Amino acid sequence: MPLEVKPRFVVLYGSQKGQAQSIAEGIAEEAEEHGLVAELCCLNQDDKYNLEKECAPVVFVVSTTGDGEPPDNALQFVKRIKKRTLSPDHYKHLLYALLALGDTNYANFCNCGKTIERRLRELGARQFYPTGYADDGVGLELVIDPWLKGLWNSIKDALTKMASDRNVQLKEDSAKEIPESSLPDVQLNLLSIADKQICEPDSKYSPSLAISDVRPPPASTVYTSAPNTQACSEGIPQVSLAASLTSSVPPLSESSLNVPALPPAYLDVTLQEADAAEQAAERLSKEARYEVPISKAVQLSKGDSVKTALLLELDISAFPSMTYHPGDSFDVFCPNVAEEVDHLLHRLGLQDQKNHRVQISLKDNTKKKGAQVPPHIPENVSLLFLLTWCLEIRSVPKKAFLRALVEHTSDSAQRRRLQELCSKQGAADYNLYVRDASLGVSELLAAFPSCSPPLSLLIELLPKLQPRPYSAACSLLRHPEKLRFVFNVVEFPACSGRPAGRRGLCTGWLFDLVSPGLVFPEKAELALPKIHVSLRPNCSFRPPSDPSLPFVMIGPGTGVAPFIGFLQQREEERKENPEAKFGETWLFFGCRYRDKDYLFREELENFVSSGTLNHLKVCFSREDRKDEEEPPSAAQPRYVQHNLLLCCRQVTDILLRRNGYIYVCGDAKNMAKDVNETLMEMIKTELQVDQLEAMKTLAGLREQKRYLQDIWA
Repeated sequence: MPLEVKPRFVVLYGSQKGQAQSIAEGIAEEAEEHGLVAELCCLNQDDKYNLEKECAPVVFVVSTTGDGEPPDNALQFVKRIKKRTLSPDHYKHLLYALLALGDTNYANFCNCGKTIERRLRELGARQFYPTGYADDGVGLELVIDPWLKGLWNSIKDALTKMASDRNVQLKEDSAKEIPESSLPDVQLNLLSIADKQICEPDSKYSPSLAISDVRPPPASTVYTSAPNTQACSEGIPQVSLAASLTSSVPPLSESSLNVPALPPAYLDVTLQEADAAEQAAERLSKEARYEVPISKAVQLSKGDSVKTALLLELDISAFPSMTYHPGDSFDVFCPNVAEEVDHLLHRLGLQDQKNHRVQISLKDNTKKKGAQVPPHIPENVSLLFLLTWCLEIRSVPKKAFLRALVEHTSDSAQRRRLQELCSKQGAADYNLYVRDASLGVSELLAAFPSCSPPLSLLIELLPKLQPRPYSAACSLLRHPEKLRFVFNVVEFPACSGRPAGRRGLCTGWLFDLVSPGLVFPEKAELALPKIHVSLRPNCSFRPPSDPSLPFVMIGPGTGVAPFIGFLQQREEERKENPEAKFGETWLFFGCRYRDKDYLFREELENFVSSGTLNHLKVCFSREDRKDEEEPPSAAQPRYVQHNLLLCCRQVTDILLRRNGYIYVCGDAKNMAKDVNETLMEMIKTELQVDQLEAMKTLAGLREQKRYLQDIWA
């Protein structure tokens, strides 16, 4: 009997933190269950795939990073397909589907996926399945789960149609192009400025899967065992059902569950004793290119300020090649908290082997597609080093992780609860008790004491410990051989599953490093430690290359940091070229209290006095507000967007008539969205246009790189 050849398709991914890669690997692994073979490649492995000659369906899974940028491993691919020398029929033979991951807390939602899709269409590629836009702001699985469910039949339909067309072509021995009618009958999705999808009522397919489009089928009903609250006559909430991270209630506790497939194990991990010389030889990976000392630490916030803001100065004099520009960012490589690592070692029963070397190899005959030893784990490091510097042990466990934990949990009730949390029916509970609470692996293991996972499972499923990015808060012209940055010490409150609050991983670590100098200012000569950093040049978030152009800066709180560098640079340039023409500058700054968290107050006022900063607009959201429900008056703006409205004509004139720039830095979830909406209202008012035209105008500013953001969630 001849060997049956399974139909093939291609899965390509671009991933910054491993999420898109994990989804792509899941698709490749599930393919066999559907009688298919998937060829899995990263987009930067262009020696392993060839879209120019590909005759099978292609599935893209891509995330977006930074200000709408492609992941590092997709950057070259995006550059290649954006070449204007490519002909409009370059990919006329290509059938594709695309799943884009993003976060609506950021303005350029799923921008990498949209860029790839737009360019593929411009080059003649055809879509065989509607695009999915998954939002990490509310839960990726709300789009991913139904998108994956419908993917398989669409792949099979596309394969069948393509095979039929090839047979017809062979019989006719024709050189004609494949007629458009021979392609799978799908409704192509045309993106509007508002990222909505438009399709005809009789369209065979629904529009691209966005959050509002998801309607779970009856078989996948989502139940919640979250507390059901209702107000009594006095308005006091009354809880009618008790539920928590570790226990559920009907209907979830009594329902049948659809749980994800068990992730295939693919690593063999052993621990070997090491001598003292090996222990001393451990180093961070080559990513940490610069080890620099902290030369100064200053607390900028005062008194009982709600947030603690610090300025750190790094001495980079030992690295002449370490140059940067105002607006650039850099990465700080921080370790996991020692107490949390120690707790995890105890929980795994490996405390006595923490100095043993970790030996990692691939399992023989693993079913995992594209299995490889995680590249972020150096060879021959100790277990303590691995858990301290290599794995993000605070990362929120994905559902695949929970599914894997089930197999290592002995208590039946705990097994059931883990199954619920990773099931489709338990999605609401997962979001409430795991995702929204930002629980890490240690907290999860503490909640399920009968769960004893092997070390290999953590190495397989925990992501790489990512460096934390910060904006440069100075100019090399003002502070040669120095690099300054500002941050608030992040505080996470206690919650269900986490009995005690905690500080942000990197900000808490940095605060502990420099706190002796802060607590005892008389010890100014106290030697401060070194930290590992690497530069992240940002070629767009910089002052205009033409100094005569005006620009507007919006940066409340620590969002003002890059603009201190902008203004220091401008002041030094004005000194060097007093006869040159410099454009008008505006800064909109906001904080809670004038006397507590008005960061860089003296320096900003000096910029105004010197003429470097032409307009400084400041607001204080918590001052002199007797009635919190009272709206801000014109004389008392509360937030930066209120001051923007007061300066509507001047700001819109800079943007729409004087070819100026606008920069926004700070919180993405609230401030950046509010500023964006305010700018649209200002454009509507000034140009007397409707919402759509205002959105197009704002989108045009983004396209021209004159509306730029450096924002974070």
